[in-house]
Amino acid sequence: MAKSKKSKKDAPAENAVTGALLSTLQERFEKEVKPAVMEKFGIKNPMATPQLSKIVVNVGVGKQLENNKLPAHVKETVLDTLSTVTGQKPVMIRARKSVSNFKVREGAEASAMVTIRRDRMWHFLNRLIHLACPRIKDFRGLPRTSFDAAGNYSMGLTEQGVFPEINMAEVQFTHGMNINLVFRNSTPDISRFVLKQLGMPLKHEEEAD
Repeated sequence: MAKSKKSKKDAPAENAVTGALLSTLQERFEKEVKPAVMEKFGIKNPMATPQLSKIVVNVGVGKQLENNKLPAHVKETVLDTLSTVTGQKPVMIRARKSVSNFKVREGAEASAMVTIRRDRMWHFLNRLIHLACPRIKDFRGLPRTSFDAAGNYSMGLTEQGVFPEINMAEVQFTHGMNINLVFRNSTPDISRFVLKQLGMPLKHEEEAD
């Protein structure tokens, strides 16, 4: 029996640079969101359209320091969480200066961070929007005003268990995380429009913080 051949139209889109298969969210951004942004904001040059360049995920652990050292179970849990949810190895960030209020001394391991780009970034964002956010307790939408002047968006999660790949019965330490979406060629209004078009569950204007 002859095998049926799929047409190019039916095949998943590929990244023109790497040849890697595009995530559903990235494909939607390229095919639907970009043209909508250009029309709504009067952008004529495709090169001037906004781009999501990277996502930075950070977990602060300064409050967990004991005698300026991070307990092994805390460090292990945080690093394992970040590598599991992002698919990339995180790094520990040491404090640049002492902060007496938090009992943090210069050089202490104060946070763990991972920066994700390209395919991993889009897959992470897809899981954040469609899997993690709906699992937040009493969820009523993300803040719609957490943008800086360049259009970058920041949000926080109170515990890692909102990601379904994390089994809270096996973790030794419960922690939250800060997630920063970094844009190029953007403003708060443009980034807000882009995220809403991608399905980011931002609060409605009348419910704004």
